[in-house]
Amino acid sequence: MSIARKRSGGRRAKAAQRAAPPPNPCPPGQNGGQYKPLNEVQIEQIYGCALQLLDGLGMGEVPDRLRNDLLLAGAVVSGDRVTFPNALVEDAIAQAAKTFVLHGRDENRSIQVGGQSVFFGSGGAAVQTLDMGTGLYRPSTLQDLHDFTRLQDALENISWFTRCCIATDMPDEWSLDVNTLYALVRGTTKPVGTAFTLAAHVTPLVEMLDLVAGGEGAFSRRPFVKAHISPVISPMRYGADAVDVLYECIAHNIPVSCITAAQSGATAPATLAGFLAQSLAETLASLVMVHAIKPGHPMVFSNWPFVIDLRSGAFAGGGAEVALMNAASAQLSNWLGLPSGVASSMTDAKAIDAQYGVEKGMTALAAALGGGNLIYESAGMTASLLGASFEAFVIDDETNAAAYRVLRGVEVNEETLGYQAICDTVLGDGHFLGSGQTYAAMERDYYYPTLADRDAPITWAEAGAPELWGRARSKAIEILNTHHPQYLTPDQDEAIRRRLTGLV
Repeated sequence: MSIARKRSGGRRAKAAQRAAPPPNPCPPGQNGGQYKPLNEVQIEQIYGCALQLLDGLGMGEVPDRLRNDLLLAGAVVSGDRVTFPNALVEDAIAQAAKTFVLHGRDENRSIQVGGQSVFFGSGGAAVQTLDMGTGLYRPSTLQDLHDFTRLQDALENISWFTRCCIATDMPDEWSLDVNTLYALVRGTTKPVGTAFTLAAHVTPLVEMLDLVAGGEGAFSRRPFVKAHISPVISPMRYGADAVDVLYECIAHNIPVSCITAAQSGATAPATLAGFLAQSLAETLASLVMVHAIKPGHPMVFSNWPFVIDLRSGAFAGGGAEVALMNAASAQLSNWLGLPSGVASSMTDAKAIDAQYGVEKGMTALAAALGGGNLIYESAGMTASLLGASFEAFVIDDETNAAAYRVLRGVEVNEETLGYQAICDTVLGDGHFLGSGQTYAAMERDYYYPTLADRDAPITWAEAGAPELWGRARSKAIEILNTHHPQYLTPDQDEAIRRRLTGLV
């Protein structure tokens, strides 16, 4: 009877402990790299093929300005293409920034990119939003972007925010770029990322960032925005507009994420090894370009393998091949010692359903275990990147936390083995409920989800048999109803609106 009473007391103690959630035992920045889909020989073969492609085939459609800078750096003209000798590529790798800080406007939210640290963040350019009222998709709006920005601002396991949707209600490219950036700096103090449609937009938008940062030149001294640019168009050629944007971003000291997004069987080989070789070569071509313009400029080596369903030609964001290839990409980038960017959670599901959960969980965990320093698309994206969802942001935040817990692993030492605690319990109460060791482990070793249902079936039924989509919707609505951050002062807001046209 005494044991039964102690068990009851242990349960009550556990309930009380849960009422006051413990500190996050697995915060962002856990170490990845445990999953290695490629062995050393395979890595060297893929890298060797990438070098061969750059030296023997090279890059096409090279803009004149870039061509001149590449030749000065050691590239070679070969007909209408420019080739990169191995020495030039290896020099670019050697001089590349291996780690750097992605600043938040709140320095406590800054993150160190590179090494083994893993951070989940957002991305995407969804043209549709999953409406929380109807449960159906509709065109994304600027108001959606503002709401997504402040929603993720309250979610701990999303470490930086890149616009996840395109405001389709903007009348032109300038209006899109200026209102997108304004939404980001107004709604969060995390590091943010954006895209510049045209090079001519960069300088005036930096004026906005200077106003936010405290004066002329202040932003460039401590940049809290990174630019997402795709200067290479698969297969193996440059895109003139994106190259122009890159020059302007580097001139303003904006960190860049140079994204390669080849698609298997379409713009890259269908064979996985051939795909990895070409995609690596293309991302290295971006690195050489940055090196030729400004050696060591902060660049996220964003080699994103994309897969298409070869039966239909449709983009497939949630397949096993996506999980495998992005993990392999992270492994290759880390082998080169470069800050890696990969993609995950690009589910093909339209609803928040079983397909959604399987594809999100599989691809997020693989990318994290593969060691991707920055894992893009890992919050809010649905429908093969065509859609964004408020509920998905909330669910993905919890999925990211679970992945961080896996990365943290098992700490083995005298305290955690607990030989004496086991002996005392076996010879004493006969259970570990309520023991000091158990309380310490609750605080230290366990992540407790807030959305996942762990109730008994009868309790779940008595509560109305709630499902995850509904719980996530309720939490998203609660955050949106209560979290209204004011990250721009009235004076800053007035100055921005006085300086820049096109703001809604």
